[in-house]
Amino acid sequence: MAALRLYRSGQSWRSASLIPCIGLAAVLLLGAAEQPTSFLDVTVENVRSDRGRVRVAVCTEREFLSMHCSWIGSVPAQPGAVTVRVAGIPPGVYAVEAYQDENENRQIDRNLIGMPAEGIGFSRDAMFRFGPPRFADAAVALGPDGGRIRLSLRYLAG
Repeated sequence: MAALRLYRSGQSWRSASLIPCIGLAAVLLLGAAEQPTSFLDVTVENVRSDRGRVRVAVCTEREFLSMHCSWIGSVPAQPGAVTVRVAGIPPGVYAVEAYQDENENRQIDRNLIGMPAEGIGFSRDAMFRFGPPRFADAAVALGPDGGRIRLSLRYLAG
């Protein structure tokens, strides 16, 4: 391990080895800020009431159907259609999940047999009957100029 060298500048002591580290950190932070990001406007149709919020998650294939998608957004629910803008998304291929969180507990409630009790939907209106759709069925490409999609909520129980 290299020794930490100190040098004196004016009345303060400074570490010669910290200066390059600080410079490197600044370059890394600035480089991360320059990474191109975009937005996705998701119009969610078939919202049945004004209860709660409509929540949208934009997910990579690895995150799809998990509780931890990297990009999320929400708006107050209103009957008919709402649009949720999710920003800061790098260009790529994603699947979008949406649901009406009627009781605002930030999760999809289920009935006694495990079916979603709140409205849910996926990009490309990917179908689901005996389980959720596959990522490939819901996948959408997002370019550097952003995008807009529409999807419909389906209420299976409740």
